[in-house]
Amino acid sequence: MPFVRLAATFALLLAGCASTPNGPTELALPYVKIFSKNKPGDEATLPDGWRRWTLSKFKKPTQYKLVEYNGRTVVKAQADSSASGLVHRLNIDPRDFPLLAWQWKTTALIKTADNRTRHLEDSPVRVVVTFAGDTDSLPLDDRMFNDNVRLLTGQRMPYATLMYIWENRAPIDTVLPNLHTSRIKMIVAESGDRNVGEWQNMLRNVADDYRRAFGEEPGRITSVAVMTDTDNTGESTLAYYGDIVFRRAAGR
Repeated sequence: MPFVRLAATFALLLAGCASTPNGPTELALPYVKIFSKNKPGDEATLPDGWRRWTLSKFKKPTQYKLVEYNGRTVVKAQADSSASGLVHRLNIDPRDFPLLAWQWKTTALIKTADNRTRHLEDSPVRVVVTFAGDTDSLPLDDRMFNDNVRLLTGQRMPYATLMYIWENRAPIDTVLPNLHTSRIKMIVAESGDRNVGEWQNMLRNVADDYRRAFGEEPGRITSVAVMTDTDNTGESTLAYYGDIVFRRAAGR
């Protein structure tokens, strides 16, 4: 993949979460506005507090829609050789709210996806969390990558990003590195086809995951996002997302 395309992809995929808000609907909040409080709607209707996350005008966007599923409102994601997401700006201290709970469901795995291989990095469901930090303290390679992304796109990369994914083969809890920057880590939250077609109630300690992935203490959480993507494999998939909530740890 040419560097310009690669940098633009990472910047628009991830840095959009940390860009300056342009209006009151994009203000960073200390909580996530949940999907189930919304009414079902068409593809033009976005969940409260969320906005579209477009990678590039040259990429086909994934279709997201608020739908009723067993009496509650969830987000339906349909990807066909496409990649885009929904993002919610936040301002949360992970020391106070380290637990991230969410629900997701996929109707099928992406058969040829392998997030250990650059040109096959797709997942039927992703939950993405970005963190603040001192970018001037990063290694030279990461700072140069970030500077190039900013020059090419006008967007700032987050200091650090965790992506929770559903992988085909890699075991649960595997930390997968990004091939181009050390500031993006993928964590396998679900793996294999055993739970395909079933709603999964997921719970992760993002503070612990961050320490394990990056070897340092996490900064403030600046956004959470969902993304279903099949742009690298060219396949199709259908998935659903339920409510996303940050919680205090037990005893706090």
